[in-house]
Amino acid sequence: MPDPAEQTRESRAAAEGSGVISSRVRVEVGSLSDRGKVRETNEDAYLVYRMARSLERIASNVPDSELPSQSSETGYVMIVADGMGGHEAGEVASRSALVSTFRFILQLPRWVLSLSNPETRKAGPAQARTRAREYVAAIHAALREQASGDPRLAGMGTTLTTAYSTGVDLFVTHVGDSKAYLVQGGVLSKITRDHTVAQQYADLGLIPQEQVASHRMHHVLTRAVGGPGEQLEGDLHHVRLGDGDRLLLCSDGLTDMASEAEITEVLAAHPESQDACRALVDLALERGGRDNVTVIVARYSVT
Repeated sequence: MPDPAEQTRESRAAAEGSGVISSRVRVEVGSLSDRGKVRETNEDAYLVYRMARSLERIASNVPDSELPSQSSETGYVMIVADGMGGHEAGEVASRSALVSTFRFILQLPRWVLSLSNPETRKAGPAQARTRAREYVAAIHAALREQASGDPRLAGMGTTLTTAYSTGVDLFVTHVGDSKAYLVQGGVLSKITRDHTVAQQYADLGLIPQEQVASHRMHHVLTRAVGGPGEQLEGDLHHVRLGDGDRLLLCSDGLTDMASEAEITEVLAAHPESQDACRALVDLALERGGRDNVTVIVARYSVT
């Protein structure tokens, strides 16, 4: 059974705006990780963080109509990492990637990138891309340096799928073959694209897309954080969220055991995020649990 300490659930009200709140976004998040029925250790790692920046007026002689009494921005960071490189190295890689991410976040001059202000919205996506490049490069370098100093960690690496939402804007940064999905109007769509040899074959037209999941090279990564090569670039996706949208981040321990249609059915049957996580993990275990399985589900309510 999974460790209760590995479970996370949050429900917070998030307000957008610079002085004037234009919308309210509530995010209900669930998460769960299990080592599965075959692996000796859990080489998956995940985190869910809520970040906030707020202002509350204490005193001023400027009229109330010109200054807000309070203003707040809230963002959510959700990450799934699936480590590789052997018994110890994989676990170290995924956890080290998350620790490096946390340190990177603390060093940012602004934790929350709000795009609700029309004056800054145009530059927002470009800033997000710059940060994503810096973030992936910094974590990649940190893991490579860590591995170089310890022979037991030779060959370690990890996937890294990070979702950051502020208000109705969602940014997903991705390396490897963990996955991010969005459910809109009951329809599940994949945000990320796997960095695998099989997917590369499909992109080149060598095999049909529907054969990727069953191809013998579908687990061979073409990109990994901490892997060979000094340079690494992740993919960045920007999505506008709507009321009722749901986000799913997962390791391939889920998607190797269940089809996208089955995942959609489970999410539809379990509107509460933590219940959905439990049901998805249970499905993977019932199918054999051949790998570690980690899921994060977030539901967005926009008014």
